[in-house]
Amino acid sequence: MEIFDLLAASPGFLLTVCIILGLLVGSFLNVVVYRLPIMLQRDWRAQCCDYLEIENTTPDSNESSAKFKVFNLQKPDSHCPLCNHKIRAWENVPVLSYLFLRGKCSNCKAKISIRYPTVEFVSGALSGLVAIYFGATWLTLALLLLTWSLIALTLIDFDHQLLPDNITLPLIWLGLLVNTLDLGFGVTLRDAVIGAIAGYLVLWAFYWAFKLATGKEGMGYGDFKLLSALGAWMGWQSLLPTIILSSLVGAVIGIGMIVLQGRDKSAPMPFGPFLAGAGFIMLIWGPQLSAFYMGNIVG
Repeated sequence: MEIFDLLAASPGFLLTVCIILGLLVGSFLNVVVYRLPIMLQRDWRAQCCDYLEIENTTPDSNESSAKFKVFNLQKPDSHCPLCNHKIRAWENVPVLSYLFLRGKCSNCKAKISIRYPTVEFVSGALSGLVAIYFGATWLTLALLLLTWSLIALTLIDFDHQLLPDNITLPLIWLGLLVNTLDLGFGVTLRDAVIGAIAGYLVLWAFYWAFKLATGKEGMGYGDFKLLSALGAWMGWQSLLPTIILSSLVGAVIGIGMIVLQGRDKSAPMPFGPFLAGAGFIMLIWGPQLSAFYMGNIVG
């Protein structure tokens, strides 16, 4: 296609396009991360009320969203949660608007969380990294969708200890589709299917072994589905390095938070962010890490 030929002929242009696209998507991811859990909570509450045949009168636990009857990814329009000032287009330019506004609402001067431009910046940077490694291909477009989904899952799990099926389940099917179409990722459909099955069953088995041994739940079912999705994208060969990498990073960060911040040892810590981070690392540097693992650890 002409667009791919144009992008392939100019790596710099491809990188610029993907970074800008990532910045714009990062702005939308901030909306998804904030609103999707609230939407799910509203839906679950409505289903419970319907089942119990009672009136749904319980207000939202989130004060900012409670005043809106319609609350989804489109409505209400983006606004300041304190003064309800509607965010204008020039105030919604990724990263730049935050810098121009000096991190404050243009109306009430309330502080804007640094997290918003950080998510936009990270989304742009990771999108550019995908473009560098995979070039102007359909595969790059698919991997950008995976990358953006992993960012959203990381933040939602960090905030709510929740990995929504709305994101994890489509990722499984999309991974299988990408490898069915053979877009050049180097993973056979057979390896992808085994990866999806094994990814779920490995953590499912660990969950039940841990629960039978301690009487506690070591992780949630969303973690099973996320690893299943990573297996569907990268094949069963990637599962063990992903688990090892995510466990090591999780252990280091967990110990650091206990030592430096005095975090309660018994307080639950979401595993999804570490799985997502390890999955992205395997996506970019998987062949090198697998070769190192096989040559220096197994060999």
